Amino acid sequence: MAQCVQSVQEFIQDSFVPLVAALCSEEAERLTRRNNLSFAELVKPFCRLTSEVHMRDPNNQLHIIKNLKIAVNNIITHPPQPGAIRKLLNDVVSVSQPVEGLVANVITAGDYDLNISATTPWFESYRECFLQSMPASDHEFLNHYVACMLVVSSSEPDPVEQFLKLSQEQHRIQHSSEYSYPKWFIPNTLKYYVLLHDVSTGEEQRADSIYEEMKQRYGTQGCYLLKINSRVSNRGTDEQIPDPWSQYLQKNTIQNQDCYEDCPYTVISNKSTDHLISDGLDSEIKDGLSNNFKTHPLQLDHPSGSLDTSDYVKAAGSLQDTKKSNSGTPHGACLTLTDHDRIRQFIQEFTFRGLLPHIEKTIRQLNDQLISRKGLSRSLFSATKKWFSGSKVPEKSINELKNTSGLLYPPEAPELQIRKMADLCFLVQHYELAYSCYHTAKKDFLNDQAMLYAAGALEMAAVSAFLQPGAPRPYPAHYMETAIQTYRDICKNMVLAERCVLLSAEILKSQSKYSEAAALLIRLTSEDSDLRSALLLEQAAHCFINMKSPMVRKFAFHMILAGHRFSKAGQKKHALRCYCQAMQVYKGKGWSLAEDHINFTIGRQSFTLRQLDNAVSAFRHILINDSKQPPAQQGAFLREYLYVYKNVTQLSPDGPLPQLPLPYINSSATRVFFGHDRRPAEGEKQAATHVSLDQEYDSESSQQWKELEEQVVSVINKGIIPSNFQPTQFCLNRYSDNSRFPLAVVEEPITVEVSFRNPLKVPLLLTDLSLLWKFQPKDFNAKHDGETKGQGTCDDDMIGTEAIAEFLINSEETKVARLKLFPHQTGELHILGVVYNLGTVQGAVTLDGIDPSIGLQTGKFVSNGLSVRGRQDLEIQGPRLNNTKEEKTSIKYGPDRRLDPIITEEMPLLEVFFINFPTGLLCGEIRKAYVEFVNVSRCPLTALKVVSKHPEFFTFGGNTAVLTPLSPSASENCSAYKTVVTDPTSVRTALLSSASSVDFGVGTGGQPEVIPVPLPDTVLLPGASVQLPMWLRGPDEEGVHEINFLFYYESIKRHSKMCHRVLRHTAVICTSRSLHIRATVCRSNALEDEEGRGGNMLVFVDVENINTSETGVKEFHIVQVSSNSKHWKLQKSVNISEDKDTKLASRERAKLCFKAVRCKNSEGNYTFADIVFGNEQIISSASPCADFFFQSLSSEFKRTHVQSHTHASQRAVKQSFDETVRLIQRCSEVDLNLVVLWKAYVVEDNKQLILEGQHHVALNTVGKEAFSFPQKQELPEMVLLKFFRSENTPVPARPTPEQLSNLIKTSLHYPESFNHSFHQKSLCLVPVTLLLSNCSQAVVDVMIDLRHKTISPEALEIHGSFTWLGQTQYKLQLKSQEVYSLQLKACFVHTGVYNLGTPRVFAKLADQVTLFETSQQNSMPALIIINDI
Repeated sequence: MAQCVQSVQEFIQDSFVPLVAALCSEEAERLTRRNNLSFAELVKPFCRLTSEVHMRDPNNQLHIIKNLKIAVNNIITHPPQPGAIRKLLNDVVSVSQPVEGLVANVITAGDYDLNISATTPWFESYRECFLQSMPASDHEFLNHYVACMLVVSSSEPDPVEQFLKLSQEQHRIQHSSEYSYPKWFIPNTLKYYVLLHDVSTGEEQRADSIYEEMKQRYGTQGCYLLKINSRVSNRGTDEQIPDPWSQYLQKNTIQNQDCYEDCPYTVISNKSTDHLISDGLDSEIKDGLSNNFKTHPLQLDHPSGSLDTSDYVKAAGSLQDTKKSNSGTPHGACLTLTDHDRIRQFIQEFTFRGLLPHIEKTIRQLNDQLISRKGLSRSLFSATKKWFSGSKVPEKSINELKNTSGLLYPPEAPELQIRKMADLCFLVQHYELAYSCYHTAKKDFLNDQAMLYAAGALEMAAVSAFLQPGAPRPYPAHYMETAIQTYRDICKNMVLAERCVLLSAEILKSQSKYSEAAALLIRLTSEDSDLRSALLLEQAAHCFINMKSPMVRKFAFHMILAGHRFSKAGQKKHALRCYCQAMQVYKGKGWSLAEDHINFTIGRQSFTLRQLDNAVSAFRHILINDSKQPPAQQGAFLREYLYVYKNVTQLSPDGPLPQLPLPYINSSATRVFFGHDRRPAEGEKQAATHVSLDQEYDSESSQQWKELEEQVVSVINKGIIPSNFQPTQFCLNRYSDNSRFPLAVVEEPITVEVSFRNPLKVPLLLTDLSLLWKFQPKDFNAKHDGETKGQGTCDDDMIGTEAIAEFLINSEETKVARLKLFPHQTGELHILGVVYNLGTVQGAVTLDGIDPSIGLQTGKFVSNGLSVRGRQDLEIQGPRLNNTKEEKTSIKYGPDRRLDPIITEEMPLLEVFFINFPTGLLCGEIRKAYVEFVNVSRCPLTALKVVSKHPEFFTFGGNTAVLTPLSPSASENCSAYKTVVTDPTSVRTALLSSASSVDFGVGTGGQPEVIPVPLPDTVLLPGASVQLPMWLRGPDEEGVHEINFLFYYESIKRHSKMCHRVLRHTAVICTSRSLHIRATVCRSNALEDEEGRGGNMLVFVDVENINTSETGVKEFHIVQVSSNSKHWKLQKSVNISEDKDTKLASRERAKLCFKAVRCKNSEGNYTFADIVFGNEQIISSASPCADFFFQSLSSEFKRTHVQSHTHASQRAVKQSFDETVRLIQRCSEVDLNLVVLWKAYVVEDNKQLILEGQHHVALNTVGKEAFSFPQKQELPEMVLLKFFRSENTPVPARPTPEQLSNLIKTSLHYPESFNHSFHQKSLCLVPVTLLLSNCSQAVVDVMIDLRHKTISPEALEIHGSFTWLGQTQYKLQLKSQEVYSLQLKACFVHTGVYNLGTPRVFAKLADQVTLFETSQQNSMPALIIINDI
């Protein structure tokens, strides 16, 4: 139980005090009324004695009474009605509330820190009022009057006569059968005569003389002269007299509602029971009624006594009004402090001289009666009892008795005399004697099965045992248990049972037996009284929390039960307090259903009490936690919440918009998109993909776009990226870099995608959903900034705001809303949050598949009419900082500025459309498409460029218009190439042309990936559009290719914030296999070139159709092979086949052979040589053939350059590259590029299409095979890991044997057959010329050895018996590129076929030692036929 102001002893002593009746004459009542008090009220503050009192017990032992209190009450002749008592108790509890600002106790139990009020004043008030309002009963005498004060005024004509009348009146009330109430202790009630004298108006001498007469008549101990009203009532006096009455009068107890007795005769005969005096104070003044004994002030208008709970609040209100009127009226205005002392003295005199001697005498008399019976036998005693109790109820069986309240004793029954003596002893604190009497009476009552009497004796015996000084015996709790059970179950008297429980619980609490006290309190909770149950449950909860080891959850549970019963009893404030205290335990512990219940109740009670903010907060908690409630319950919660919120907003309609808890907003998932929505494709026109909110974020692709933009910016700024460069970000999200303020362009929309989640199982309907913003206009070109601010949607001139009319979020759905702003001015914009009406949908409506990006039609969903307008802020936490040591050791977050864009000046806006853009190509296929550039802004744009990681995929054509075919119709078969019809005679011989790489944007020193778009006049005016041809070439590798284009453009005006803009496009091309080409080049032995110098080569081309025919390709035709090089050109085809066209069906392979010769170096230009297999020459030096060739060349160069760069750095570490080695290596290098042009015949939808394309092969080294696309590297097999120390000695770079063997090219010139007459001359001499050609750029020493290498029989067979005449060894020195002719003679002795290719040639560089000397490649077999004539 909670702490109390009084100790348990004080509480029990004050609960049972001697009762004294007061009967006043009308004049006496008038005197006290001058102080706004009745006589009983006048003496009430002074009814506690300040000194000890002594009296003798029956054994003549001195007994000390401490702190004695008496109660003086007006006589009321009707018992209070139960309904009226209930109303009174309800009012008392509702008026008593916790003190505002009272610091609560903090109790720490385990994980809990609870703020709990230590005291419960409402419970103490209830308890006090309950005990005082208990009606007197016949089975006990504690509530019976012991004495009666008769009060008469000294100003009456005949006071003694008045005393006589009052005395007779008292006698009639006590002894007449007409009155059953009030109850009197003994027939001979003590009468005490009080003469009231008004000092200010009365004659003191007369009063004294009357008093003298009274003393003679009634004795000095039976009367008293009380002088009051020493001061004339004057409110203007400065003297402040204390008001001890207010604290008593504010307690709306029975006594302060007593009637004021003025006249003994007026209404005694009035027996009407329906007259109600609700408040004696007012009614007496108004009506002048007095002594209405039959009407109790607690009597109700309705005799039934039932009280509707709905009236409780009104009752509490009326009580508070009474309280106010009481506190507002001054009491004791005519009394001085001397008068106070006189009243105090009067009560002491009455108690010392009148009351206590009377009680002492009565106890002795009763004791004597009992002692006189002690000697008699039990049977005789029983007979005496029967004799005295002739009017007793007839005997009943034991079983019957146990089910009733037992016997009813007559007043003079001996058992009742024992009980009477016990009660008297108890009232004067003689607990030992009281206990023994109660104990004796208990036995008698139990023997007689008088259960009501027995229960009363048990109850008081237990209390007496507890109150005995020195505690000679333990508190017999079982007595109380039996008493409670008897009252409740047998006697059906809950009032007495409740008194028992209140006393016992307080005693158990004082002994720290909290568990037993709690059990006792809980046991008495029942359905018959919600208020009692609530108060007892609350006290039980306090027992649980005050235990040695607090039972926190039991405390909370019983607080909830108490709150529920308070609520049923109409005590809304107490109910709310209980729920709030219990909430401390349940909060945040995962008991969501319990939390929901508590919050819901708190919300409801707060709303009823008009504590709207608390109600909103409680309902908010229910909705924002992940609720486990069923949908119907959640719907009810939501409706309640909206209803409460609506009431709150109606109170302050002009206040700030409230923060709504639903739906949840995932702030970090908010995305911001700058710019217009992408246009969809129209027929053959396909808009650039650009960026849209429908695309998922990809960090890899984002990085690629950033690199492309940096690349083009660095080209524009001559290789340097400016320090203020900010990569363009169209869509900002949680992954993008949001540390800088994003840039938006005026008149271009800003779309904010907000992610909503509905945590409930019921749909939510948001209406009129829009963004909330703050804007500060600024002119970025002016010197001074404007300071005007606009907020919300107030000023559409600055920022236009788009609202979504209806936005439905289904149960537990996550859905995004896209909200737009249209900036019309430059400045700084801050997007603060969203504003909307939150409502519910009527019925269980679930609609799926609604596009969140479009505003739903108004009225599509039926709202139930309950919606509130509110806002939610978008607060985004930036990324955690982790760069410096300080940031790593602490938790710091960087800014996230995605919702704070800067609106910049107007910029041009480009739209790009692709016409006839393919989605599927063959590898190497050339296709012509068109690109349309449209300027949709009001500013001209310039410096249009496109950058891509795959420049070899597309071209806009060469820089010179001559090189670019005008339109497809200009050539046959709508070819993408520039073609010329060829003369049939020129078949298989080369047609020459030349072109500079500069014309095609290669070799200019810039980056090949950045390609300027050839706009006419380099400017695109507002609203203008330009269509340009674009040739595409399918990538060499099959599969799906994503090719990114970044279009870069600028405004003609320079802007301070935004320098350029970009547009993105991602083309997805699916390529399928076409041809695979392998080519090799080797030196030709023939030396007949135009200049007679050795420089011929043979080129072998192997073309294979690797198409799988899935794409419907029927066959490929090789229509032309072109070469382009600065040093070599194809001269003619040396194919044996006479087919004009080379056709390849699936998996077929063709071998082609061409002769290549050196060409004149024409100032760095590339020489193009076309060998045509059809009747139409494709001019390979024009667009687009040359474009793709040069692009492939630059990408090949880039790839080899990267490799050589890494190798060079490695070589630099080892040793510098040796020039000699380079010279040797250059001999075997050849710089010849082939372009194989083809047509493919495709059947598609029963139509034959002709596709065309080209493949590139770069031949770099003699004898090394080259491919049309790089071969995939085989993964090396897994080998054991070897650990070794690397050698520090650098290995000198050596040329390979293949490179060394290419220094000198040799060829033998001789007749193929030689006729000789061996008969005439036995030796045949044939002249043979050995041509030596120096292929290198350096001077070479050559040694020719003519000796046969081997002498084995096989060798002899091959060489026959021929031999060389003359020198067997020659040593020569050949200058750079020199051709040397050496005349030899071969000698034959008989006919046959001989191989002349036996000379061995060794070569080394002239200025080197023989380190690099090596044998040169042997010539091909040189066969000669010797014929005999």
